Amino acid sequence: MEGAQIQSWDVHDAEQHLRQSCSVMARLIAQYGPCLIADSEFSPFQTLVGSIISQRLSVKAGNTIKHRLQAIVSDFTPASFVAKSPDELRAAGLSSAKARTIVELAKRVSDGRLNLEAIQDAADADVITRLADIPGIGQWTAEMFLIFGLHRPNVLSLGDAGLQRATRLLFGDNAKLDSVSSVWNPYCSVASWYLWRVLD
Repeated sequence: MEGAQIQSWDVHDAEQHLRQSCSVMARLIAQYGPCLIADSEFSPFQTLVGSIISQRLSVKAGNTIKHRLQAIVSDFTPASFVAKSPDELRAAGLSSAKARTIVELAKRVSDGRLNLEAIQDAADADVITRLADIPGIGQWTAEMFLIFGLHRPNVLSLGDAGLQRATRLLFGDNAKLDSVSSVWNPYCSVASWYLWRVLD
């Protein structure tokens, strides 16, 4: 799944492909309406911080911590996070590990070791490799960044527990995400968005 520049694909084409290739997707698209992945502005640092916060948390818990964190770091810029101590970030409900990860990310973006503007032109695998160099950022966080930060159309997070659960709900108790997803290519990100809607 090679990387494409941000917003270089059409969500309507993706929905048409998914409707035609998968009856479950056709039903979900009718139920939930247009996919909104490509609608958000390009704000890579903020998106990546959000993905770190959401690691192993429910959507509700993640959003609660984000709101608390915004009271401490109102503009969510790298410089603002660098100016905060891990203790201050933990006061918002972040774990010690996530606080350290966010501060380290902010430092690398601030000093130029990680250029999030330039990374949008890299292939998916290269983006994952660069981000995984930061302690506390793993495969899942990098995949969420590809989907929601860079708007890549064809990312499938096989390790995502929510996607696995939605797959079983929609396709049967024994259904496997890697099997049912074969017909979604090249729009696995869009299909994933609809699976997450089922769990909201």
